[in-house]
Order: sequence, then C-alpha cells, then structure tokens
Amino acid sequence: MIIHARFNGPPGSGNGGYSAGLFAHGDPCEVTLRTPPPLETPLSLLDCQVRTPDGTVVAEVAPAPEIDTVVPPIGYAEAVSAATGYVGFADHPFPTCYVCGPDRAEDDGLRIFPGRVADGSTAAPWTVPADVSTELVWAALDCPGGWAVIGPVRPYVLGRIAVQVDRLPAPGDQCVVRGALTATEGRKALVHTTLYGPDGAELARARATWIALPSEVPAQPTRPARPTQSTQPA
Repeated sequence: MIIHARFNGPPGSGNGGYSAGLFAHGDPCEVTLRTPPPLETPLSLLDCQVRTPDGTVVAEVAPAPEIDTVVPPIGYAEAVSAATGYVGFADHPFPTCYVCGPDRAEDDGLRIFPGRVADGSTAAPWTVPADVSTELVWAALDCPGGWAVIGPVRPYVLGRIAVQVDRLPAPGDQCVVRGALTATEGRKALVHTTLYGPDGAELARARATWIALPSEVPAQPTRPARPTQSTQPA
C-alpha cells in the first residue's frame, strides 16, 4: 500500500480518513492511527498492523463494533448554506488537507467544507468525483466530524475511525455529509458522521475519536477568509 502525496492531511502525512480506508481494504473495520501515515512510502499489513519498511507501526486494524448512531439528514440547500459559514476559510490548521482544505484546487481535493448549523453539528455538500471509491467515502466521513470540535488555536487530528459503507455514491451525485460531537474526555473527542445521497438515503456512517494536539504543536498560519461562492466544484 502507498498513500500518494495528493491524499495528505497535515503537511507530509496522509489524511486520516483516506489512510484508514486504504488500510481497511474495503472491509467494515476500525482503524487506530499510531503515527502520522507517511506519504509515498510502501506500507504492509501484517497481523492487523500497518507497518513501514523499518517496522514502525502506523496503524492497527480491527473488526468494527456496530455503529449505532447517525447524524440526522438535512437538505442539500441547507448544507450549501451551512458551508458558507465554514470557519476553515479563515482559520484552518491544515489548509491543504485533501478533504477539507480550502487551498486545494477544485479538480484536486474533495473540498468538503463543513459549516455549523443551529444545534452545533456540521453539514457540508459534496459533489462526488469521478474516481469515487470506498477510500474516498472514508475520507469524506473524516473531517466533517472533526469540525464539530475543532476550534481556534487548538487543532485536532484523527486518532481512530470505524466506518460502515452501505453503498457508494455515483460520480456527480450531490451528497450531504453531516457531523456531530458526541462526547469529550480530556484531549479526546468522540464524533459521528453520516453520508446521505441525493435522495436523502443514508449511504455510510462513521464513529471517530479525534485528539487535540498539544498547544505547543504549531499549525499552519491563518489567512484572510475566502469567498464563499466556491464551496463545491462546478
């Protein structure tokens, strides 16, 4: 397995959701990340552990317990409206993230921009790319949960994720991704995310644990807010 450079999350490492989906090999698994997934590095899965050539454990893969929580659906137009308030346009710890980075080109990143709705949960529209895969669904279910807890100054990163995919969306589908914070304990935050198709039917769901980075770990600098009209590819 190789995580190609375009699928980064933080600079120099793989997006957590995409990487976990790659490690799961299409199975309903729970993946725990033990170190930032390296880019352009051959990785092997042996005895439920993903390792680098030098033996470093990158992740552990286990059967996924049942995911019994979903984030309720909202309409596509409501998701588009929520995305205009995406705080990552002005203050993003990793603005080149493959999933939610506003600095990614429209034909490159997924450009999923989860904005808060009235109850504090997140919603984002997602126009599904032509190369949709199970790994991309795992990726799409990643960041919308994180943005339910990410705040100014202290960024979070994915620590563990379990995903249940019922079916893949079709290329070009206008989907909605929802995210919600379930609980926090110290630096850990438990979140749930759900992907809905154009007809409002559930396509996939996830449960994830996000970890707050220590305050001394620098994020990338912030910059002025971006125009809100380009929240999705044309």
